[in-house]
Amino acid sequence: MRNPRIVFAGTPEFALASLVALLAAGLSPVAVLTQPDRPAGRGRRMTASPVKIHAGQAGIPVLQPETLRDAAAAAGIEALRPDIIIVAAYGLILPQNVLDMPAHGCLNVHASLLPRWRGAAPIQAAILANDDSTGISLMGMTAGLDCGPVFAASALTIAGDDNAGDLHDRLASLGGELLVEKLPGILDGEIVADAQDDTLATYAAKIDKRDAELDWTLPADELDRHVRAYNPVPGAFFLVGGTGTREPVRIKVWNARPVAEIDAAPGTVVEYSNDGLIIACGSGGLCVETMQLPGKRRATVLEAMQQIDLRDQRLPG
Repeated sequence: MRNPRIVFAGTPEFALASLVALLAAGLSPVAVLTQPDRPAGRGRRMTASPVKIHAGQAGIPVLQPETLRDAAAAAGIEALRPDIIIVAAYGLILPQNVLDMPAHGCLNVHASLLPRWRGAAPIQAAILANDDSTGISLMGMTAGLDCGPVFAASALTIAGDDNAGDLHDRLASLGGELLVEKLPGILDGEIVADAQDDTLATYAAKIDKRDAELDWTLPADELDRHVRAYNPVPGAFFLVGGTGTREPVRIKVWNARPVAEIDAAPGTVVEYSNDGLIIACGSGGLCVETMQLPGKRRATVLEAMQQIDLRDQRLPG
């Protein structure tokens, strides 16, 4: 298909990489769907999504419905006569009537090797599970959660020091590359999708901020993955203090590494040096190298300890 009528649905930076790749390949969408502007930052100012900003700069019409279950929103998409709807981290559910609109269906750029890690947070889940690799799947969308047939997939290795931000950026780029490489074959029918094996499916639930709290009774290797999985969002953290009417101080951990052979109760601060703050875990210890106090910028442990002294502390597990 030489000039397909593409509707692109996406919102954050991950989706932007696919939109940029489409435009670079001369596959300009007839319209972009993205979530409504949301409050962001300390001032909670209404902020447009990265996809909206780029689409506006490229002169592409932008639609921002609150929901696609609204009849008027669905009618607006149908009026575009899309050959295909390409979805990347859009954030809204496509109801069946919208899924049925394009002649070539709806195609999702998903950040895992399906059927592993269906769901909202596949990048974080892959790091938490200590997976050796992950990748991008181009999936034909159905009413179920990420269970449609897969047209193509491409893998990449997860390095031992990768955090979710690192992996996100590489996967976003890979998603755009795979999309423009395989889209012509998908539209022409040369690439046929394969059904997923549901018995191999795993699920990556939406992240809650409480998931990011460090539990010192866990092994240090697991806590290292915990720190990396929640960097940059929402940020792994631990609590200090909180006696009587005083609220505990929440300290975010941005960089850490596991340390072997630590003999102390979990949560004990066992060493403080230029290299970091070593806290005993269920097995081994975690050396915290970069941290952040409430209302402050990220800092080395040396900088942070000028404002809060954690020596001889026993942290709650």
